[in-house]
Amino acid sequence: MHLETWRPYTLAYPGIVGLAGAVAGGGPVASAHALIAACGPMLGWLGGHYLGDYYDRDLDAIGKAQRPIPSGRLAPGTARACGLLAVLAAGGITILIAPLLVLVVLLALAGIIAYSKVLKGRHIWGNAVRGTLTALAVLYGAAVAAPPGEPPSWRAVPIAVVVLLHDTSTNLIGTLRDIDGDRAGGYRTLPVQRGPRFATRTAAVLYTAALLLAAGTAVPAAHPAAYLLLLLAAAMGVQAFHPLLKAGAHLTPQRALRGHEVLVGERLVLAAAVLAGAWGPIPALGVLLPLLGVSLVTQHRMREKHELPPQPITDVTDRPAAHDSFGSSAGPGRQ
Repeated sequence: MHLETWRPYTLAYPGIVGLAGAVAGGGPVASAHALIAACGPMLGWLGGHYLGDYYDRDLDAIGKAQRPIPSGRLAPGTARACGLLAVLAAGGITILIAPLLVLVVLLALAGIIAYSKVLKGRHIWGNAVRGTLTALAVLYGAAVAAPPGEPPSWRAVPIAVVVLLHDTSTNLIGTLRDIDGDRAGGYRTLPVQRGPRFATRTAAVLYTAALLLAAGTAVPAAHPAAYLLLLLAAAMGVQAFHPLLKAGAHLTPQRALRGHEVLVGERLVLAAAVLAGAWGPIPALGVLLPLLGVSLVTQHRMREKHELPPQPITDVTDRPAAHDSFGSSAGPGRQ
């Protein structure tokens, strides 16, 4: 049940993004700093999974009753405690390098709660908050790697913008598989309000902007292999988006999930392009290949059972109000 909550097919992504921020300056990065640049965002991401599932437990009871909390296999209080412990662990290792960076960890925690409790069901704003949280991982990694007394490298900024655009896009694609459940739960996501065709096109525009910015500014040109990885990421993006755009208004949850699965692997390749530009192809591939293998294998074995409801979702007119960690009502659909 905990392994399901961890979603191991996504867990490496914030780590490689934090590492991309750490190498953005182009200078050498101490091994301990590189490790914290990767592990801090991963722990925060893990905490976000637990806390997100805690706050989404009423919605999941409608659309994904097989998940650990609504199925009764994981107590809500346990999920909340594990989420907070993961974030505290991220703060703890951050103090070892740069105590002031704990403020970034606290900001990320606030963003996780705001996304889960308020913004997830508010048009595209929830998707943008998710993108912002991952962009923070880039800046976190750059700050961890910065020499004492010096600011993070400005070269991390375009990488952070790429990640913001890219993750807003991929998170929006992720909502396409949940249209029926979100509508039943009262969530006003972009696909619920404007339909899957409009949402897919919006995501495609954001994704294209992210790749163009990556090619122009974010991927260092020191090693040509970086651009080969960027081209591979673009090819995977086409593979993901083409069936979704072709389906239009007739998009099924299964096809939406397949597209998002490709993008989960693609974003690892995109982050590795930044690593290749700074380190060269061999170290970058040494990081990418095992992470990509774990992501593909665990997605194949775990993801469909976790993401897709076992039976069709019916509309819900009366459901219990969600409760936050202090016991107060969050309101139907968190609108």
